[in-house]
Amino acid sequence: MTNAQTKSPRVELQQIKYFLALAQELHFWNTAEKMFITQSALSRQIKALEEELGVRLFERSKRNVKLTEAGVFLRDRWLPLLEEIARTHRQARKIHEGAFGSISIGYPGSVAYGFLPEVVSRISQQLPELKVALVEPVDASFEELLLNFQIDLAFRRDPAENPSLQSLCLYSEPFSLIVPEHHWVTQENFKSLQDLHQEKFILSALHQKTHYVNTLNHMFREYGLTPNVYIESDFGAMILGLVARGLGISVMPSSYAIGAPPNVRFIHLPQHVNLYMTWRKDDNSPVLKNVLELVHLVAKDFSQGKGMEL
Repeated sequence: MTNAQTKSPRVELQQIKYFLALAQELHFWNTAEKMFITQSALSRQIKALEEELGVRLFERSKRNVKLTEAGVFLRDRWLPLLEEIARTHRQARKIHEGAFGSISIGYPGSVAYGFLPEVVSRISQQLPELKVALVEPVDASFEELLLNFQIDLAFRRDPAENPSLQSLCLYSEPFSLIVPEHHWVTQENFKSLQDLHQEKFILSALHQKTHYVNTLNHMFREYGLTPNVYIESDFGAMILGLVARGLGISVMPSSYAIGAPPNVRFIHLPQHVNLYMTWRKDDNSPVLKNVLELVHLVAKDFSQGKGMEL
């Protein structure tokens, strides 16, 4: 057997497209117009394909064009393949444009009721084929999860410390004193946290070395108060539940009010806390780029007070 007989045909994708168009129209002139080429160029392409395959694809006469049996076989096999190739190309473009894929987002409990649902809703509307995984860290830090590629984006109260990470402040919101519904302190009569020195507090552990805890400690120092921490917890929903049962009072970001139980009261304080988003500096994912842009838009609304009507 010669090399010429054993070599594989070199068929181009465009030739297959011309063949399938002609197999549908069975008319050279109509097909040429449909494919935006001249009739002679179409004839040359079909002839070249037949020669490459060593197969006659069409029976031609002055009036008719008809598929041969080999032509029918190739039409039936190539048509679904071409449709699959087209779907694959569309999918590749979506991936390239960041419209398809997945993203994993870490978040603190304080954004779980207002800001984060709005972000996810915006992603669902504008990037409907993007899969979103939400992670509320328990044993690992946001930075550890980012550096280990376990999440792609983090919302957090602290700016990034690791030089491999990038942080951006999204917006600032007030702290609130959170008390049971029938507590004697109200927004109208509140003067200072110092007046609450005999109260039992439910707070994050104040010995932690985070920017958020440092902000809390600085605020208590401003008020000249060393809080009597009765219960420690880093979970806002748990703290709200305990305050609702009258087991103590707390200080947390005001956005917790969006999902708070009805039997607690929020008293706004003049001190503020920031929300940052953090991601890997060298992450060039188009999905991440699109999500960062959407987060910017949502954060703009929240920084203007929209979405935080408490």
